[in-house]
Amino acid sequence: MARSCEICGKGNVSGHIVTHSDKKINRIWKPNLRKIKILLNGSPVRKNVCTRCIRSGKIERAV
Repeated sequence: MARSCEICGKGNVSGHIVTHSDKKINRIWKPNLRKIKILLNGSPVRKNVCTRCIRSGKIERAV
């Protein structure tokens, strides 16, 4: 399973840590995902959703 939001598709982003001596070290920024129960077509399902989608109201949480 890929580490990405199942609503907006936000996933890992790669880049460099740049030290004072200008040495580049590879690193990865991971999205802040939560496995929550949401309503999809009227039925509750568990999905990996980023916190941005939860806060913005793109999804409806199942109780």
